[in-house]
Amino acid sequence: MLEISDLHVNYAHVEAVRGVSLSVHPGKITLVLGPNGAGKSTTLKAVAGLEPPASGTVTLDGTDLTGLAPHAIVRRGVALVPEGRRVFGPLTVAENLRLGGYTASRTEFDETLARVYEMFPILRERSEGAAALLSGGEQQMLAFGRALMSQPKIMLMDEPSMGLAPVVVDTVLERVRTMADAGIGILMVEQNAEAGLDVADAVVAVTRGEVVYTGEAKEARSHASVLRAFLGEAALAE
Repeated sequence: MLEISDLHVNYAHVEAVRGVSLSVHPGKITLVLGPNGAGKSTTLKAVAGLEPPASGTVTLDGTDLTGLAPHAIVRRGVALVPEGRRVFGPLTVAENLRLGGYTASRTEFDETLARVYEMFPILRERSEGAAALLSGGEQQMLAFGRALMSQPKIMLMDEPSMGLAPVVVDTVLERVRTMADAGIGILMVEQNAEAGLDVADAVVAVTRGEVVYTGEAKEARSHASVLRAFLGEAALAE
């Protein structure tokens, strides 16, 4: 289990994350909701080692990850799927996946690659093509697959549906649910609240760097502050 306890992150003299605490359980999706600038992505970056925490702790199954370098955090079982996918466009799909599996032994690599191709058949079909030639949804699948190649216990996902057509969003989030059902804990930032709630198990709502709501996803839809802040005033009238 991933535990974030009283996490604070500063940018110069601005406190972007103010005492965030949350947990992510194996096989469960924890959805982080909040307006722009609420500290959602900064929280993910701090967990992944890309932003140094000012205070607080991040632990995975009791092991302290706080302040470790990103590659050390990956080795311990936490992988980040960044906002905007960030695939290596000039490289082939297979080469992108190979980079994701750099921590694995040859046997582990081959076994994991087979599982990734089973989960995302399009990646096998396009394995020798340049990643830049994939559609937006296919690139998101590649970003998922690249993260899976490190055999993570926890996956951090930053806006996986960003820039995708509505019909593709459902497919992408269904794949997120599939990964969770395979036993991976998912901490997902998603601006599309309605779509995110459809697949999530738990919800953490943040505003101005602070947690304002924690609960089960099925209860979040009826919580007035969550509806007002993230689903819009119209939701309260329904």
